[in-house]
Amino acid sequence: MIVLALFAPWIAPHSYDDSIRGARMKPPGAQFWMGTDNLSRDIWSRVVYGARVSITVGFGAVLLGNALAAAIGITSGYFGGKYDMAVQRVVDAWQSFPFLVVILSLMAVLGPGMLNVILALGILGAAAASRVIRGATISVLQNAYIEAARAMGAGHLRIMLRHVLPNVAATIIILATIGLGGAILAESALSFLGFGVPPPYPSWGAMLSGSGRSYMYRAPWMAIWPGTAISLAVFGFNMLGDALRDVLDPRLRGAGGGRIQ
Repeated sequence: MIVLALFAPWIAPHSYDDSIRGARMKPPGAQFWMGTDNLSRDIWSRVVYGARVSITVGFGAVLLGNALAAAIGITSGYFGGKYDMAVQRVVDAWQSFPFLVVILSLMAVLGPGMLNVILALGILGAAAASRVIRGATISVLQNAYIEAARAMGAGHLRIMLRHVLPNVAATIIILATIGLGGAILAESALSFLGFGVPPPYPSWGAMLSGSGRSYMYRAPWMAIWPGTAISLAVFGFNMLGDALRDVLDPRLRGAGGGRIQ
């Protein structure tokens, strides 16, 4: 999916908005691998360019959300006390609102667009991740090297950046990779509802919603291939997150090894 997104102009045989003369709703074949749509556009080319939308939104929302979650989780777990209690009550309220209702309300206010989708998904996705990072931070603070750093006169910012953040980085990376699939799925849902990236730029969710739904019985390939792309992208990033968890989590690193002496 990343290769498709990066090299779309070289992989796709046509531009995403090219109307090919005499090729309206052609079934998949040697000339058009995934067929064409009702506007004579090559679906394979649109799926390839659509990977750019999903990858950009997915990575952008995850980077924004995890940066915000790390700032909230690390400071909340580090300082504790009344600050921690106040922040966690805000996070509780943050998580109490239905995700779909809030995201649709935000998109109705901000308007459709890639940047607005990234902002909305990133901000809303930070609450749950901050809880996990807070728990990892509290665990790290129990180690002796934190007390040693304090005894040497290290300030709060130095301890958080030099000692806490590197030790919770594995947790942040795992959360980010697992969240990629959810962000791609959320972007597809928003595009399906008309709140995502506006046309003519292709989005897999929009391809399912518009002509794909209208011509589903007459030209089923118009809905099958975008849906398959969404499923493969979400499945792939979920598997990547599981693999990174097995590699980066020291408790799982030797799970299949030999006998413990």
